[in-house]
Amino acid sequence: MRNKDKIGILSLGCPRNIVDSENILGMLKLKGYPIVDMDKADTAIINTCAFVEDAKAESVGAILDLIDLKRRGKLKKIIVYGCLAERYKDKLQKELPEVDAFVGKISLNHNLAAFQITPEHYAYVKICEGCVNNCSYCIIPEIKGKFTSLKMASVLSRIEELNKKKVSEINIIGQDITAYGIDLYAKIKLPELLRKVIRKGPDIGWLRLLYLHPERLSDELLGLIKNEPKICKYIDLPLQHINNRILKLMNRRTAKNDILRLIEKIRKTIPGIAIRTSVIAGFPSETDRDFRELMDFIQDVKFERLGAFIYSREEGTQAYNFKKQVPLEIKRERFNAIMSQQQKISQEVNNRFLGRVINVLIDEKDGDFYLGRSQFDAPEVDGMVYVDSARPLKPGDFVKVEISDTLEYDLVGRVIS
Repeated sequence: MRNKDKIGILSLGCPRNIVDSENILGMLKLKGYPIVDMDKADTAIINTCAFVEDAKAESVGAILDLIDLKRRGKLKKIIVYGCLAERYKDKLQKELPEVDAFVGKISLNHNLAAFQITPEHYAYVKICEGCVNNCSYCIIPEIKGKFTSLKMASVLSRIEELNKKKVSEINIIGQDITAYGIDLYAKIKLPELLRKVIRKGPDIGWLRLLYLHPERLSDELLGLIKNEPKICKYIDLPLQHINNRILKLMNRRTAKNDILRLIEKIRKTIPGIAIRTSVIAGFPSETDRDFRELMDFIQDVKFERLGAFIYSREEGTQAYNFKKQVPLEIKRERFNAIMSQQQKISQEVNNRFLGRVINVLIDEKDGDFYLGRSQFDAPEVDGMVYVDSARPLKPGDFVKVEISDTLEYDLVGRVIS
């Protein structure tokens, strides 16, 4: 029997893609394929993103790099998975004949023995696919299809696996996890699922919730975040804008006053909470006045964490045909203004930690320092804590750190226990 090709994978885009990549590799490993680093692979799998223009460009660039390796005899086959393949399969097949297969939607659950590609001490667990919100700028429903919750048993089986490995942090993800269960059980079941996850994962340190829609952030869920020690005091709440006219055009059903009341309720319910949001700069017809309203909102609220995106005009979305598209130069200026303002806010937020002792999860060693994160920082997207320690530490360790210095986005401190 001939040896099976060695498989390498490149996973681009969001953590949801990471979960898909882990399941693809798990399926292949069960079939006897060796999983290796890309430089040792016979067959390269690339799991692509096509959410916005920059992501599409990154995906195409990475495919071209793999094609170059194939031409030089360093790869036998290239398989393109995921969002780019789903969205542009016919066009890509014509333009990139060197690719051996394009595979779009992947129907997966957590019953496979997933091959973990994140560091061993943290993991992403996807609980739903697709989206119910139909925001006018977003191509996700077109690519991913209707909203689908994974069955609780499937999610909990994955949690049990990770608990056996004593994973330090689990990040619960989906396009919109607040809608979990609405399709399977005819009601929202996220709080119930989380309670079961906590029971199934007694050896898991932190549980982080990513992508909470403001329309469905219930009092029950807020109470659970407040009272459950394992759940990070971190709310990822993408708001996108604050101007009512723009919100309506975006098909966001939470108006300005609703958003302001919700933020006030979150901070009153959970003192010390970190709220992360995302906003879009340069949505069609956004005026200077609309943008100033957004900037004033960001300045007044002082989000602990904030990401901004330049509006990307995506064919197949409602907003693609909206009038008064904003010129790219203005979109970039607005994006830069948001990020410059948020840098100052972040420094102000970080200064509150000076002299405090916080729990830190160690991710890696970097020179003389260890790099870690507080419960207020998600992997890859938020800041870090530079940790000085007199004793050796390893990834996955939780330590108490006294904060002695602050940077724009990061903290500096020393282990005290």
